[in-house]
Amino acid sequence: MRPTPLLFLIACALAAAAPPARADDGAAPARTLRAGGNALQVSVEGVSDPARAAMLQRWLAEAADATLTAFGRYPLRRAQVRIRQIDSRDPSPVPWGQTERGDGVAVLLFVRRDASLAQLRADWTAVHELSHLFHPYLGRDGRWMAEGLASYYQNVLRARAGLLTPDQAWRQLDAGFGRGRRLGPGAALDELGRGGTMRVYWAGAAYWLEADLALRRERGLDLDTVLSRYARCCLDAAADDMDEASPQAFADELDRLGGDGVFARLYRRYARSREFPDLSAAYAALGLETDPNGLRYSQRADALNLRMAIMAPRPSNATH
Repeated sequence: MRPTPLLFLIACALAAAAPPARADDGAAPARTLRAGGNALQVSVEGVSDPARAAMLQRWLAEAADATLTAFGRYPLRRAQVRIRQIDSRDPSPVPWGQTERGDGVAVLLFVRRDASLAQLRADWTAVHELSHLFHPYLGRDGRWMAEGLASYYQNVLRARAGLLTPDQAWRQLDAGFGRGRRLGPGAALDELGRGGTMRVYWAGAAYWLEADLALRRERGLDLDTVLSRYARCCLDAAADDMDEASPQAFADELDRLGGDGVFARLYRRYARSREFPDLSAAYAALGLETDPNGLRYSQRADALNLRMAIMAPRPSNATH
């Protein structure tokens, strides 16, 4: 979910609660994106201009393709994406996005009416919200895990898809960690609920970065592979049940599927942490150094290979 002012949140929530637009209300026909036997049904609602609707469909298809760089298919058998245009003073091209779970799983994206294709491509919100499809509903206690995974993947997946360069993606992750760190100590992560947004999002992203690194260095696996296994065994059932999954149980299941203790070990450290995590060991492994001029990269072969394994461009397997 994208952070946003309260009044705008309320307005968008009311819009989201409205029924989908009918074809005679000016809605463009829905489009189904398929990959690996799974599908996303994408609808553009309330847009009567066919060229504009086609552009929004094209943008969403590019964002959806970015998610395929994780493991070549959409994580759920079927999910919906609903795009609505709004007037907004927020300069962001996508001022608000959220993922709903209930009667199916739906990603809702509210797009500024005058947003161009170039502006939409440069925005992170669509990939962030689509990344929420990789995990079950984790409730209030697991908000940091959910938003953290989406915040990590919004940069990793866009780099792999060519929407960002790897350098831009590392710098955006580093900047996010900086925003989370600047908040200082506070409540434990699993107690923050709707508060402490920057620490929730970016300490959560740090959790998934550390898990990804540990899997690659200790297990010969990666985060994508373990989440792919989870999607095959468990994700659709979790979505169909519409129940809240325990974040501890989610970590334990990921360990059963190949993590071998990595996820639970990190979960115990992160969930009760009141300070932003120390990422010095992760940065050393990646060959990342920070100075007043920004991020610098070591050219050590092991660090370079690790960075490339995470961020290097890769093809998708979409059929539109």
